[in-house]
Amino acid sequence: MKRIVYAAIFILTFGFSSSPGSEEITYRKHIKPVFDARCIACHGPDAAPEYEAFKEEKEKWLSRGKGMRMDTYSHIIFYTAWPDTGSLMRRLDDGKNTKDRKPGNMYQYLGVTEEERQKNLKLFKEWVGTWTLKRWSEITKEELNRIKVKY
Repeated sequence: MKRIVYAAIFILTFGFSSSPGSEEITYRKHIKPVFDARCIACHGPDAAPEYEAFKEEKEKWLSRGKGMRMDTYSHIIFYTAWPDTGSLMRRLDDGKNTKDRKPGNMYQYLGVTEEERQKNLKLFKEWVGTWTLKRWSEITKEELNRIKVKY
């Protein structure tokens, strides 16, 4: 009888939880490890400290092989949701749904193989929620509200 009670408690506790495939994608658990492995060399703490600083001295930063800093949650959000809406998506996109079919300039760095790039792109897309290539002036409030980017 005890075994039946324990089995029932186990099933009620764990049996109805979501499957691992439906786990919510978060910055800390999923995105940061990919970023640290694939992007930090150019977009880490020694990159341009802010977007405006990068724009002011773009050639200096590019000559060093550095871009804008994105190694923190608040930095990466700047290029995802606001104010540089869609920038991260435009750069990481594989181009399969664009008119010119060209991938973004950072897509190639998402992985060594096409399979790895697609896997990491899928992860970023799930994290963002609404994968849009639109800029701030083009995006609707409804689309912006669908951007998830959980910490």
